[in-house]
Amino acid sequence: MSERQWAESVATNDSSVPERILADDFMWIYPDGRGMNKAQTIADARSGPGPFISDHLDGMSVRFFGKTAVAQGSESWVQRDAAGERRGRFVWTDVWVKRDGQWQIVAAEDLIPPTTAR
Repeated sequence: MSERQWAESVATNDSSVPERILADDFMWIYPDGRGMNKAQTIADARSGPGPFISDHLDGMSVRFFGKTAVAQGSESWVQRDAAGERRGRFVWTDVWVKRDGQWQIVAAEDLIPPTTAR
C-alpha cells in the first residue's frame, strides 16, 4: 500500500516512494504550516537521514469520489534529537487523483495531535 510505504520512507529516506506517488503539482502542508512541493519532498528524502528513527501507519480510511480519493489516517513515529528519543503521532489527510490511469497524491496535510509527547 502506497500510504504505508510513504510513512515508512520518512525514516529510510527512500526517495523512490515520493517520486512514484506524488503528482507533479503536489503540495504538502507540515504541522508547523510550512509547505513543500514534490521536488522539495524528494530532495528532502535524498538529503540523508533526518531525525526519524521510525514512522509507521497506524490506520486509515479512504473515501472515493469518482477519480478523487480522500485518505485520512494516523502514524506513530520515533525521532532522535539532542535530548534523546521522543515518540509522537501524525494525523493526516491526503487527496489522491487518478490521472492517465495512475493514482497520485496532489495534496497532503499533517497535524500533530496535542497528546503527542514533546
